[in-house]
Amino acid sequence: MGEADCLRGVRGAATRDKRMRFTALLHHVTVARLRASFFALKRDAAAGIDAVTWRAYGADETILETRLVELHERVHRGSYRAQPSKRAYIPKADGRLRPLGIAALEDKIVQHAVGMVLSQVYEADFLGFSYGFRPGRGQHDALDALWVGLMRTRVNWVLDADIRGFFDTLDHGCLRQFVEHRIADLRILRLIEKWLHAGVSEDGQWSPTTVGTPQGAVISPLLANIYLHYVFDLWVQQWRTRHATGVVIVVRYADDIVLGFEHRQDAEQCLAAWQVRLQQFGLALHPDKTRLLEFGRFAAERRKRRGEDRPETFDFLGFTHICGKMRTTGKFLVQRKSVSKRLRAKLQQVKAELHRRWHEPVPEVGEWLRRVVQGWFNYHAVPGNLPSLQRFRSQVIWLWLRTLRRRSQRGRMSWTRFKPYVDVWIPRARILHPASALRFDAKHPR
Repeated sequence: MGEADCLRGVRGAATRDKRMRFTALLHHVTVARLRASFFALKRDAAAGIDAVTWRAYGADETILETRLVELHERVHRGSYRAQPSKRAYIPKADGRLRPLGIAALEDKIVQHAVGMVLSQVYEADFLGFSYGFRPGRGQHDALDALWVGLMRTRVNWVLDADIRGFFDTLDHGCLRQFVEHRIADLRILRLIEKWLHAGVSEDGQWSPTTVGTPQGAVISPLLANIYLHYVFDLWVQQWRTRHATGVVIVVRYADDIVLGFEHRQDAEQCLAAWQVRLQQFGLALHPDKTRLLEFGRFAAERRKRRGEDRPETFDFLGFTHICGKMRTTGKFLVQRKSVSKRLRAKLQQVKAELHRRWHEPVPEVGEWLRRVVQGWFNYHAVPGNLPSLQRFRSQVIWLWLRTLRRRSQRGRMSWTRFKPYVDVWIPRARILHPASALRFDAKHPR
């Protein structure tokens, strides 16, 4: 039986018996699976505390195979030791810094391999409105589901929720209990314990981790999904079945959650019950980032009758969602545009990188800018967002022109001389994603 067949067997067993506890899973972590996990990692990711990069670890094919065989033996012998995560910080769109934990390369390999095995069990359990870090699902699937839910159901109120410091406050004891609902293989449980308690190294100083799971660790998204599956998903599924008096929609991408309600009373009762539920597991909603807002096909009309301003907007996965109208018919339309502060933050990054590349040849800078602009378009080019795409493109062009003008030793760079560079290297703004309803219906034909 091949590697894929073995995992399909695990998935099938988990699907057939929702209460089954798996007592033997580590044997699925083979040398071949470790090899596949190694090649699945990002080539240019930052090195952890071991200072070993992906390219250095796999530079020689023979040595790579020897290392993987030796790593496999240590994992199965029980002598494998997880290393502390290296603390790093990345800027957020609001100017603050987000802490990351960069795992050592061998920890990444083992975490990825174990995650591949565990996901076969939990994919049979996870609910349909959970989209984050799952095979065959992505951010645009979550965005499509939210758009379709807002357009096709009687949603009048939206609860835009943020769990405060979720990855930093996740309770290890609760997580262990949740994992043990399905996993009884003590060797797998010990591996998870090792990763949770490996600690963090910052400026040469080690500190223990008694709560939370490092953002950036390969296994963290799966552990987060398991935690929220039991703390939130199963609970909200039960709540809307037993207590809601109207329509309730739920979309979750990791710890980013949006709920839609037909009735305000349902929304307020759900919010109050949810806050109590989170407290039982060491979590809390962020008071400044959790909002209940009137949103939907009747929101603008109702607010106008009350003498209030236009409906509020909310952000989800990089897009601001707006109560709008179709140009042709005037009917309700959920419009989406790139979150302004994220767009500005990206432009600031481009500006700083252009300054760093000040003396590089124009073709090299142009090729880099082509990748940056195309990468932005690949994510943000959804229907209705063309003005934001054009704004991003024009600002990148202006930043590049200003850089070339400042460094020029042969007089001011004219637009006539500069335009061919734009035509060659800067992609034109165009919509790349299909309509949300079309893609959603194709993936969910029911």
